[in-house]
Amino acid sequence: MSASETATATAAHAYSFPYRISGVGAQIGDIISVEDWAGLAHIPHRKRAGEEVSGADIERILGVASKSWDRERFGSLDSVVDVARQALRSARAEPGDIDAVFVATCTPYEIMLDQDAFNLLRRLRIPDSVPPFQLGAGCGGLSRVAAHLARTRAERALVISYNAASPIGIDDNGVISQYRGEGEDGSGGGHPFAHTLWCSGALFSDAATALVFERDENFDGVGFYSRDSLDFGGEPGFSDPLIHYPGGGALHPPGFPGSTELSAFGLNGPELARYYSRGMMLNQETMDAHRPGFVDEVQRIYTHQAGPALVEDYHRLAGLDARKAPAHARELGNLVTSATPVLFYTDVVNGLVDGGDTVCFSVIGAGPERGAFLVRVSIPGEVTVTAPLPPVPAAARADGPDLASRAARTTATA
Repeated sequence: MSASETATATAAHAYSFPYRISGVGAQIGDIISVEDWAGLAHIPHRKRAGEEVSGADIERILGVASKSWDRERFGSLDSVVDVARQALRSARAEPGDIDAVFVATCTPYEIMLDQDAFNLLRRLRIPDSVPPFQLGAGCGGLSRVAAHLARTRAERALVISYNAASPIGIDDNGVISQYRGEGEDGSGGGHPFAHTLWCSGALFSDAATALVFERDENFDGVGFYSRDSLDFGGEPGFSDPLIHYPGGGALHPPGFPGSTELSAFGLNGPELARYYSRGMMLNQETMDAHRPGFVDEVQRIYTHQAGPALVEDYHRLAGLDARKAPAHARELGNLVTSATPVLFYTDVVNGLVDGGDTVCFSVIGAGPERGAFLVRVSIPGEVTVTAPLPPVPAAARADGPDLASRAARTTATA
């Protein structure tokens, strides 16, 4: 199917998105090398008896050199609450100003009854009249949030996302045990991707982000969303969820035999690669159909950071470089729904995007689901600079503006 035919087929997915980002907050964890992570994980090597998967093995297979990994910081909702408050302050908004809240995570601290969202709204003192909206979303979650937000017509929405990978993977002794893929008897276990569970542990990382979206009728924003269940750019749709976590629900209840081994994230690598490569190109083609020349219009395109090789391949096919589409998967791993907000936050605190700029978020993930949207940047208050500060890609920095002058309104915090 040609690009024009693809655009016609997906035209129904488009929606108006008259919003600006008026607030942002983010927190990553301590950055550790994959060599150090491998030393904690002790993953048995499947092909070399008596040896373990090394950091060099991980970097060769996944492309990740280091990752955000910090159980102390992300062991509770506290960091998430702090980040949401940072976003509200930068938007100069009070809790009572918020009329919609979206919480997107695939690693909730409490898995039933959306208790994370209820706890967050209570601690943030969001009015009781605002219903919690929690999405059990993976890497493409921000596209689903934007599609819902466009339909709510909310005036000021708070969007919170977080990925707590380390608390899931580390046991009370500080040993990474979740991703070994072993059953209780030391066998391969019952997970359909038991032998490659270590890949999800090595790839997924910790982060928390928050964005404030304010309605702006003077901005002609546009977005689209697709599940690709019935049709995938003229090809058969997807029935595979891409990421498999079969344990812990009514099919495999907690406490029953086999549930523990099934309660882990397993990557269907071949289907993930196929979906990302084709899906991200479909994102770009669809956006270009609805906003011709959008790549030149926007200051930045924030693409989901599935993994270094996949991101680099897509950027090459799409003709994008780090000056237009920054990347941090090699340094931070996959931050899931928080990946693109962390890229945006990094640009804001370093003065690489500023008031009046238009940016594009283009994401894809488990479900499957994907989408993209254009949004204006207009942050009236100070943006909190957290530590550690996410790295700025060298190419993105090289031709950028004077960082000292553009970032003058940020404020540092421990």
